[in-house]
Amino acid sequence: MDTNTENLDEETLFVVSQTFKALGDPTRIRILHLLFANEYSVNGIAEALSLRQSTVSHQLRFLKNLRLVKYRREGTTLYYSHDDEHVMKILEQMIEHARH
Repeated sequence: MDTNTENLDEETLFVVSQTFKALGDPTRIRILHLLFANEYSVNGIAEALSLRQSTVSHQLRFLKNLRLVKYRREGTTLYYSHDDEHVMKILEQMIEHARH
């Protein structure tokens, strides 16, 4: 693993910091945790987590821009799932750490 910060380019630093920013929000953590095992529509996520649809849509847009979630279209409905196994492993490890 390259731990020399002099070798980190600006783009890499930005992506890493944005990913940690994404994981620093409780609502986004809840959404990613929900999407760990199954895909859900926006309404399904909102219902499962007792959130407003607009809140879920806003957070999914943020997560999609970071390529942490992806979607597939079925008719007029979009179904979201996680899109980065590495980040999901980090998230699960942090949850396990917090519960330890």
